[in-house]
Amino acid sequence: MDPMEFPILILVSSFVVLFLAAEVGNFLRAKIHPLNEDEREDFGIVLGATLTLLGLLIGFSFSMAINRYDQRKLYEEAEANAIGTEYLRLGLLSGDTSKVRELLKAYLDQRILFYTTRHDGGLAKINADTAMLQNELWSAVQSRKEEPTAVIVLTVTGMNDMLNSQGYTQAAWWNRIPVAAWALMFTIAICCNALIGYGARRTGWRLFVILPAAAAIAFFLIADLDSPRGGAIRVVPQNLLALAHSLPPP
Repeated sequence: MDPMEFPILILVSSFVVLFLAAEVGNFLRAKIHPLNEDEREDFGIVLGATLTLLGLLIGFSFSMAINRYDQRKLYEEAEANAIGTEYLRLGLLSGDTSKVRELLKAYLDQRILFYTTRHDGGLAKINADTAMLQNELWSAVQSRKEEPTAVIVLTVTGMNDMLNSQGYTQAAWWNRIPVAAWALMFTIAICCNALIGYGARRTGWRLFVILPAAAAIAFFLIADLDSPRGGAIRVVPQNLLALAHSLPPP
């Protein structure tokens, strides 16, 4: 189970860990080495630099997540265009093409399921059915070798574009923020909260809630955007759904 597929888990766990880090810093200040006024200026520089670094990491990670989300949306649109174009091009073939069009509609249904399935429960069956339909569609086009060259080339090119678009979509869904980037971001956030707890002039849990809550919400948003299946912000296959309702009968 990938914890990044559950952004709410990231929200809760990061808040708890960061809040505890602030409490640990407060404990170290109170029990081991309280800061004196001469040290506070240098400490403020270190704290400011660390918070700046955390802000930059969160900003870069958010930019990476939103770019990946936009990429998944673009590939969904490209898939819908490729499937719709190929469905129309099949009309150029002579004879009865209803079977091929039925296969294409079944393929479209599988692509919609790919986008709407939560987590990875039924994904293996969807991928297997999709691969089977791709082979059948390709075989159906290859069996039309007797068609005029221009027509068969156009149809084969459209089928190739449709199959390629599925591969690009899959690659985009696998493209996630690296674990190393998450680890670095969490580490810097823990250091920031520990430093805030260590440098606090007044104690009290209310003071130590602000930064953990803000950082946890930022991590939640990044994880949500970067989670294609588990997040609340997901790519809705609106173009594929519109295409499914607009295709004429085979």
